[in-house]
Amino acid sequence: MANEARINEIFASIQGEGSVVGYKQIFIRFCGCNLDCGYCDTEFKNGNIYTPQSLYEKISTQYNLKSFHSISLTGGEPLLSYKFLKEFLPLVKGQTKIYLETNATLTDNFSQVKDYIDIVAADIKLPSATGVNVLGKNLEFIRSCSDISTFAKIVFDENITEDEIDFCTNIANETGIELILQPKMTAAGMSVKPEFCEKILDKFTSVYPNTRLIPQMHKFLNVR
Repeated sequence: MANEARINEIFASIQGEGSVVGYKQIFIRFCGCNLDCGYCDTEFKNGNIYTPQSLYEKISTQYNLKSFHSISLTGGEPLLSYKFLKEFLPLVKGQTKIYLETNATLTDNFSQVKDYIDIVAADIKLPSATGVNVLGKNLEFIRSCSDISTFAKIVFDENITEDEIDFCTNIANETGIELILQPKMTAAGMSVKPEFCEKILDKFTSVYPNTRLIPQMHKFLNVR
């Protein structure tokens, strides 16, 4: 059987989240996810089937890979397709950086492709914002990223708890990663007021100074 993956979309745009915000990337959005977060509005069920070679041929023909900061593997959850990535990533490695956006729950899958990843954007899934509780898996995953440039993205709303703040800052103090706070967005903009964002940032930075507040900038820039 051919090694294949279903890809929802492939496009070039400006990264609007996290520590590499503002850089041009090629986005490869994988279908499927192992979680069902309450705020997720991403369509990742429909897409086209690719082999590792056909995906490489498509992006290398359509784009000058060296002109981009990185390729963003996103989803859905790209690590569900780790067998596909084991064949695809060696084809692009060295032409540009590989940026993995993940829900940080599939540590074993990650170990299979870890050597090809340059930057990890690991979501810490707060139960108050997502409706799921995978914090133990998030901790295990982030610990496994010790030798890779890694930051944790934390989507929050007005329901964030003191225990969740403690959990996140404890992970950061243990591993040394950067924390990126991201207010949950609605169609009208941020779901929380700026004053609340500043209050939450102050709580984080009082314990862990290497914390930034970055909303989803692509929505302000009106890009994908």
